[in-house]
Amino acid sequence: MKNIDRRTALHMLVGMVSVAGAAYADTPRELEWEDLIPPGVPYAEIIDVGTVDLENDVWRPVYDANGTKFNEALDGAFVRLPGFIVPIELGPDGVTEFLLAPYAGACIHTPPPPPNQLVLVRSAKPWPADDLWDPVWVEGRMRAQPHSTDIAEAGYFLSATSMEIYEW
Repeated sequence: MKNIDRRTALHMLVGMVSVAGAAYADTPRELEWEDLIPPGVPYAEIIDVGTVDLENDVWRPVYDANGTKFNEALDGAFVRLPGFIVPIELGPDGVTEFLLAPYAGACIHTPPPPPNQLVLVRSAKPWPADDLWDPVWVEGRMRAQPHSTDIAEAGYFLSATSMEIYEW
């Protein structure tokens, strides 16, 4: 084995740390829905039932103040989150804008989740319309930014860089 000098060893060490850091930077933080709630706020304290507006055929949810509090530590984070698609923009190639919800069927006809349990997602690559009922993994940069849609209020925005079917 050849002896190496200190300078070469230092360069090799810096190179290995740089490569490891770059690999870590590209690894998304895998989230669970509870992570979207600020630390210290129990899930049971973010939901209320609301009322049904029969005339307009929509659910008018009521949330306590904890339902609109966000986990600011997620703002700007590169994340991976599983969920269900509630389409907003659906074209011939699939859906490019949707709400990501923690359970199937979350829409205006059932009590939608509170804002801190909904993520507005935009994807440059359409998700196929024939896969809308399957749970998905969505990966991308997250923002703790409230958004209002015709369907519900979302507390987070995610610019999707990749999506795939969620397998149990």
